[in-house]
Amino acid sequence: MADAQRAPARETARVIDRAQHKVSFAERLKAHLAIARLDHSIKNLFVLPGIIVPLSIYPNLMNARLAVTLVWAFIAITLVACSNYVINEVLDAPFDRLHPTKRDRPAARGLVSIPLAYVQWILMMVAGVAIGWTISKPFAVTALVLWLMGCAYNIKPLRTKDVPYLDVLTESVNNPLRMLLGWYAVAAWLVPPLSLLMCYWMIGCYFMALKRFSELKEIGDRGVAGAYRASFKRYTPESLLVSVVFYASTAMLFFGAFVIRYRIELLLGFPLVALVMAIYFKLAFKQGSAVQNPEKLYREPGLMLWFTATVVVMLMLLFVRLPWLENIFMPTLPVVQPTSVTVPVARVSQLRSDGRWAAGED
Repeated sequence: MADAQRAPARETARVIDRAQHKVSFAERLKAHLAIARLDHSIKNLFVLPGIIVPLSIYPNLMNARLAVTLVWAFIAITLVACSNYVINEVLDAPFDRLHPTKRDRPAARGLVSIPLAYVQWILMMVAGVAIGWTISKPFAVTALVLWLMGCAYNIKPLRTKDVPYLDVLTESVNNPLRMLLGWYAVAAWLVPPLSLLMCYWMIGCYFMALKRFSELKEIGDRGVAGAYRASFKRYTPESLLVSVVFYASTAMLFFGAFVIRYRIELLLGFPLVALVMAIYFKLAFKQGSAVQNPEKLYREPGLMLWFTATVVVMLMLLFVRLPWLENIFMPTLPVVQPTSVTVPVARVSQLRSDGRWAAGED
């Protein structure tokens, strides 16, 4: 039985090995660039909230030095993310050959040198983390965790991408990790709110679960789907949609917690957030939906229009204060006072332009 299960992998290896003998240097170079998926760098936009939120609190951090730091930060993040894509391409090649469109990927077609791909995987990670170390230690550690999550997602014995629900949760944790990278590039000394991180994680789960739903719906045959992705053996369209509702509800719970605690003005932008989520949900039902390939979402003008409007409005609301809104939502019931110790507000005035406390302070 075990030999029968390994037979497709052995056959795939033989096909790839035969193909590699016919690959020219130019084709191989192009293939190795392709498996890094630089076109997926659009996902680095998830870093932006981690940059913008601390700047909305401490605008004096905005300067030329920060601009240079952010350029290097995006280079580091791209290198680590591309490293994860490389190992994904290599290890998924036998399964991608069973997918109607992914079988055309370079590794699945045998255009990639597997030993060189492993070297590429490690070197890109080392370069990304090394650059991150020059930015801040928290940034470098977070970059390393992002890489390790890619390992857990793709490499056995964990290979969480084969486990239903865990695949969505572990892949989507890259969202808050990307936000942390942006945050630590700006203010490594500032602790990000847990509510915002949880919201960002659950939003990522919402997007990923809809991607799984769209893929399963597109393939149609559960047998074929299960051969391509092990988690599809246990997923159903109904179970995925139920999980989508859970993720969306949880995301909005933590979004509300963040808004009420830190930026009540963002409540005014919530209808736009809900609208974008609804449009995205509808897109998942389209044949050949861009939801399956988020880097192609720019081809959906309706989604892009409302997403842009949402970003603009939320940015404006982050940098304005509306006291009348706080008065509207003033507590009408007794409030339990927090027992935790907080940093005195007076210390904010002692923050230097480089984000450090003035001399003589802890």
